[in-house]
Amino acid sequence: MTAYDPPGRPQTGAADHAYGAAADAYGATRTAYDVVVLAGGAARRLGGADKPGVSVGGRALLDRVLTACAGGGTTVVVADPRTTARPVTWAREDPPGGGPLAALEAGLHHTTAPYVVVLSADLPFLEETTVRRLVDALGAHGGEGVLVTDPDGRDQPLVAAYRAAALRRELTALTAEYGGLAGLPLRRLTGALELTRIADPVASFDCDTWEDIAAARERIREHGHVLDEWISAVKDELGIDLDVDTGALLDLARDAAHGVARPAAPLTTFLVGYAAARAEGGPEAVAEAARKAAALALRWADENTPDAGPDAG
Repeated sequence: MTAYDPPGRPQTGAADHAYGAAADAYGATRTAYDVVVLAGGAARRLGGADKPGVSVGGRALLDRVLTACAGGGTTVVVADPRTTARPVTWAREDPPGGGPLAALEAGLHHTTAPYVVVLSADLPFLEETTVRRLVDALGAHGGEGVLVTDPDGRDQPLVAAYRAAALRRELTALTAEYGGLAGLPLRRLTGALELTRIADPVASFDCDTWEDIAAARERIREHGHVLDEWISAVKDELGIDLDVDTGALLDLARDAAHGVARPAAPLTTFLVGYAAARAEGGPEAVAEAARKAAALALRWADENTPDAGPDAG
């Protein structure tokens, strides 16, 4: 992929509507899944650069992918070991550089779940909602795999969820037919599987060239994305897995800045976080501390109004 046109809302067709109905019928039951991330490619179009380590939004591409699949069980990264934001199991294909099928087989050796999410390490916009959608669709449809298609309708077999038994069956058959998996293209595998396809123009965007990297970096700084990207990056950096009402915190910062003084905004939100941590609470504790601080800021501001009497506040 060499160009990126920021997508609008994905178009839904009959297949997507069928997925929705089937997923509703599937219900709340969630099948466990493991993850295999292929991160050992040569990155020739990046001049041999360490693609999984390239930074987009302050985070390595590999770390961004690992964050998106944090809901899985065992996560295997097929590549030479490196420091990552989340713990993983490392594997290596034999021989190193033997291609995607050899890498996939090496990763599968470390998985036990009935479903396996297979991902490349260069997906800057992959989110956990997409990973969960793939897994849920696989359970709902009863086929052997569900993969994402890009804006041009092309299959993305490295943004997909598969039945582990089907992968092992076909990899064994290919090994018997060709005497090994090294150098074989992915289509030798996917062509033998019963697959369902889901359109996702954002999740399917991958970074094959420096132009792709530049486009990804530009997109996350757009007004509609930058705050969510920043919060996600900070949580990863600090090892925090906590979703809070950012709108309430922003309102608190505004009230503190306007009603007290501009420097009061960051200091107040820091104290709210500290109070929630002292209470050993989750999002509810943050919300309660923010509510109290916001009420205080409003009382403070009321005292500064021209008609504030002796009983103001």
